[in-house]
Amino acid sequence: MALLALWWLSTDVLSPAGSMARRFSPGATFGSLASLLMGSDLPFHVLVSLRRVAVGLGFALAIGVPLGLAIGSYRRLEAAVSPAMQFLRMISPLSWMPIAVMAFGVGDDPVYFLLAFAAVWPIVLNTAAGVQQLDPRWLQLAQSVAATRWETLRSVILPGVLGHILTGVRLAIGILWIVLVPCEMLGVSAGMGYFILDTRDRLAYSELMAMVLMIGVLGFALDAAARGLYRYWKG
Repeated sequence: MALLALWWLSTDVLSPAGSMARRFSPGATFGSLASLLMGSDLPFHVLVSLRRVAVGLGFALAIGVPLGLAIGSYRRLEAAVSPAMQFLRMISPLSWMPIAVMAFGVGDDPVYFLLAFAAVWPIVLNTAAGVQQLDPRWLQLAQSVAATRWETLRSVILPGVLGHILTGVRLAIGILWIVLVPCEMLGVSAGMGYFILDTRDRLAYSELMAMVLMIGVLGFALDAAARGLYRYWKG
């Protein structure tokens, strides 16, 4: 409520009549949001963006979890790859946008690459940390019953690091959501980033603000879902 009050004060009370800020007022924004949800293709754009997030996160998990397990299990591998990994993760994913377009062309493929690149690092780091923090007695127990490597991985290591993986997933979702909108300005024809550019070009400022509001609500919901999954696993 405090944010809504500040929003209303800055646009409807403190801004001069006829100013640009009045076009972003809560009344105009909520009116446009209702119209967009009822009679436009906004739900389609939202679903496209959510699909891209799911695919990007899926690639990040498919790469990050095995890599994190390997790095956490072998100290020499960690020492060998850690400098390169720390270097790469400090590069903004958006820096790769021109290279991604040249390598993958225009469409979904560069978006998937950028999202996966952004999301993979917290998953790798948290998975590796989880392996390194495993209770050694669990591994000794697995050895004492002659468990194979696969049985140890399935029954001891993965359950032991799942909480760390879920923490990495939550962090990855936050990064993905920030990177998503600019990635969807790479010449794609659908998605929330595309829709924001479209509203700007049409000078539909209340619709633009409605889209910004929708992005915030959906991001909050995704983070809440990740937190709920983590609490469910802990509980």
